[in-house]
Amino acid sequence: MQKFGMGQAVRRSEDPRLLTGRGRYAADVTLPTQARAVVLRSPHAHARIIGIDAREALAMPGVLAVLTGEDVAADGLGEIPCAIRVDDRHGNRLPRPGRPLLARDRVRYVGDGVALVVAECVDAAVAAAERIEVEYEPLPAVATITAAVADGAPAVWEAMADNRAFHWSLGDAQAVETALDGADHVVSLSLINNRVIPCAMEPRAAVGTFDAETGRYTLYTSSQSPHGVKNGLSAHTLKVPADQVHVIIGDVGGGFGTKIYHYPEEALVLWASRRLGRPVKWVGDRTEAFLADTHGRDQINHLTAGFAADGRLLALRVDSLANMGAYLNSFGPAIPTQMTGCMLSGCYALPALHAVCEGVYTNTTPVDAYRGAGRPEATYMLERLMDTAARQLGMAPDAIRRRNFITPQQMPYQSVAGPVFDSGDFARHLETALETADWNGIDERRRHAAARGRLRGIGLSTYIEICGFQGEEASIRFGEAGALEVLIGTQSTGQGHETAYAQIVAGTLGIPVDSVAVVQGDTDRIATGFGTSGSRSLPVGGPAVQRAAEAVIERGRLFAAHLLQADATDVRFDQGRFATADGRSIDLMALATVARDPANLPPGESRPGLDATARFDLDASTFPNGCHVCEVEVDPDTGGIQVVRYTAVDDFGTVVNPLLLAGQVHGGIAQGIGQALMERTAYDPASAQPLTASFVDYAIPRAADLPAFDIAFDGVPCTTNPLGIKGAGEAGTIGACPAVINAVIDALAPLGVTHIDMPATPEAVWRTIREARSAAA
Repeated sequence: MQKFGMGQAVRRSEDPRLLTGRGRYAADVTLPTQARAVVLRSPHAHARIIGIDAREALAMPGVLAVLTGEDVAADGLGEIPCAIRVDDRHGNRLPRPGRPLLARDRVRYVGDGVALVVAECVDAAVAAAERIEVEYEPLPAVATITAAVADGAPAVWEAMADNRAFHWSLGDAQAVETALDGADHVVSLSLINNRVIPCAMEPRAAVGTFDAETGRYTLYTSSQSPHGVKNGLSAHTLKVPADQVHVIIGDVGGGFGTKIYHYPEEALVLWASRRLGRPVKWVGDRTEAFLADTHGRDQINHLTAGFAADGRLLALRVDSLANMGAYLNSFGPAIPTQMTGCMLSGCYALPALHAVCEGVYTNTTPVDAYRGAGRPEATYMLERLMDTAARQLGMAPDAIRRRNFITPQQMPYQSVAGPVFDSGDFARHLETALETADWNGIDERRRHAAARGRLRGIGLSTYIEICGFQGEEASIRFGEAGALEVLIGTQSTGQGHETAYAQIVAGTLGIPVDSVAVVQGDTDRIATGFGTSGSRSLPVGGPAVQRAAEAVIERGRLFAAHLLQADATDVRFDQGRFATADGRSIDLMALATVARDPANLPPGESRPGLDATARFDLDASTFPNGCHVCEVEVDPDTGGIQVVRYTAVDDFGTVVNPLLLAGQVHGGIAQGIGQALMERTAYDPASAQPLTASFVDYAIPRAADLPAFDIAFDGVPCTTNPLGIKGAGEAGTIGACPAVINAVIDALAPLGVTHIDMPATPEAVWRTIREARSAAA
């Protein structure tokens, strides 16, 4: 195996830069003569804008402009559209209200942008924003799914008086009804998948500048998708030719889905720069991130499943309501429908499925992708269902899963939900996880916990998810003094792309890994790209990078044959050198330097150099899978929960770097535990005012809340890309939520508790215990 190539635990090359303060994030960008901008946001969840008086603000020292929705309209800028078609139950197309750059006539959630204030410094902009007088006519608001669908509820949008954003369905309703009628057992379960706030370490920021001479816009921003932002600016908000937009993304401090999309502030700073003739910078604070960045999850699910007497799952019906917030964000409707629906059969040989989902408008922050984007929601439903069914049928949780697993011999397997699974050994992963977690030793640990006044429980979840889409192009460029660059249109937000891509190139070309520099996030240097989402970067970008490296070798073979006076078929490449059978050879990097000289062109070759570009198009997705086991202790007096043990066995196919992979799994598990036990997004039911708009009120996990994770990788290489990589960035989150909640319910089962919703906060657990004891009295 090539040293520091694929499979090696190479330390992240990014870390020395990032850990010593030498990273360059969007907020670090400072341009000559730049002005500072702040966004005045609505304090009302729903209100008409009667008028905006900015005269006092404009008269303040240092204030350069106050721009409103009327100015946006006058200059012909557009809104940020929803990219997903939405229909009613009859298949008729429904309106798709996208996000305005600034609200014009009406605000629809607390945090809706009302005005952009630009000043010489941020303090002057903040002071001026406080002097703007906005006359609002408050309107009734709805904060929750239940309130929005109630009879007579206030309408978020007049055109959708019932607050229904869409109706979506999948599967065969009649087949499910027939199977349920004939089932020996029918299991029903209602769940809440709680709304979460992504909380990336780095709040968003944007710096825009307009060059009047060239007519070009340049944007520095924090995003997962440089080309997606560029396309949004060109096609929808600025409405200018694509070659007039240049997007630059430096280091990004976390994304988790919420930085996939084009946001209003990105267009606003560029527009303001054009109007003022100088760069404009906006940096969001943490409260703005809570209010105006997209949220995740927020569903109500009702499941009905039929089982045979032996525990075989016969049919599943799922009815869901999904909170969309006030606007349909870029991909929002796809998350609870397509992305959830395609995984609703899980690892199981489910014969019949019917799912219905209705989107619901509320006067809250728009909802879109959050780490896992639909797959955690599907897995949570299935894995909570399997535990509930096991209890009702008198089976062990592991036994009912074994009874229903798809087997390796059935691969490739056409799932009833749509995808064709190419690989996976679900039973093997379950056995490994149970053995590692000492599943059978839980009774002894329960007794020890009981002696300390604690309730101990263990829970598991199995999962399969879908990763990767579209294609990706990669280029390799040789520079001076042995430098090599890899250019690719994915975007690292902390995953370690610089290291992983460098390993693939180093392993293929036989060169030191530290001689490879990875370039991302510059739409002028990188022509195309689909960014980073859906755990696609390595499953799609990895093969593209490898193909580019292989193309370098083929070009090098031609140049080496010419220089070594040999036939190209007689030139071998190994460990960074081209050599002939009789011992003549040349180093790759030396050859790259020689090949740049047009005088050294081989016959029939018109382009000097070894630079190469290649593309990989993913014809079918990849399907990571695995089993997670969680063990908890509950304090019955306070409701406090301690996660005392956590085991994960994951199948990610071929592993590029186990160190990077472990980091991705650890982070995903932590976020899953956070959603399961802590993260509660609350709105006042009467006014739709957010009650959890800072870390004072919104809890996320700290290191002390988490145990040491016991993780293992048991890869079955996928058949859908040449490297066998399945994707890994979201799996920890997908497996964690149901494993944690199943463990909590197992701990509380002696008290008669059979259900608790996320987040299982101490208060929620304490109340559940009290209710169970009262019912038993």
